Amino acid sequence: MKRQEHLFQPFDAILVQLEEESKLKRVHGGASLFRSKWTEPSLGEKSTQNMTEKEKIASYAAGLVKDGDCIFVDAGTTTQKMAPFLQDKEVIVVTNGYQVIENLLAEGITTYVIGGKFKPRTGAMTGAKALESLETYRFDKCFIGINGIHESLGYTTADPDEAIVKRAAIKLSREAYVLADNSKIGEAAFSKVADIEACTVITNEHPEINYDHVSKHTTVEVVKI
Repeated sequence: MKRQEHLFQPFDAILVQLEEESKLKRVHGGASLFRSKWTEPSLGEKSTQNMTEKEKIASYAAGLVKDGDCIFVDAGTTTQKMAPFLQDKEVIVVTNGYQVIENLLAEGITTYVIGGKFKPRTGAMTGAKALESLETYRFDKCFIGINGIHESLGYTTADPDEAIVKRAAIKLSREAYVLADNSKIGEAAFSKVADIEACTVITNEHPEINYDHVSKHTTVEVVKI
C-alpha cells in the first residue's frame, strides 16, 4: 500500500496494514517499529522503557535469593535493578554488567566481575575472554536478561558474543531464571541462548498477553503490577 493511501483509512486499519507489511508491531496503547533481529536498543534507550515493570520483576527475582547463595547477575536493564533488593542478604554476586557492578557496590554487596570485551551499547562484558573467566565459577542461581522469549525458538539475544556468556551462565547454575518484561514474550532475536525449558521466566502481567503458550513448556512467574 502506498503512503498516501493510508491517509483515507481508520487509524486501526492503518496499524493492521503496517503490521502485515512488517513495518511495525502493535502493542498495548499504540505501536512500535520493528527492529532487525541483530540490532537492539542501547542501554540508555532500554533504561527508560517499562521501568515499573522491570523494578517489580527485579524485586520478585531478588526474593528468590537466599543467604549464602552465589549468583550470576547478567547485564541488562531489568537485572541491574536487583541490587537494592539484595542489600540485606549475605550473598556473592558475579556479573558481566557495567551498571550492575555500580549498583551492587553501592549496596555493599560482595561482587566479582568477569573479564572480556566491553560492549558499550549494552554495558556487557562479552566474548571468549568473558567465557573463560565465567567458567571458573559455579552458581546456585543465575538471572539472565534477554531480547526474545518464544515457545519454539527459545531464548534469544541480538549479539552472538553475549549469547555465549548467557548460555554458559545457565549451564553453570543449579537454577536459571530469565528476567524479561512482557514486550519480550513471543519475540525472537538473532542468536539463540537456550531452549525454552532451560529457564524459569519471570515477567509481568499484561491484560493483552496470554502466557499459556510459554507456560506449556516451562515455569512462568507472572508478577502483578
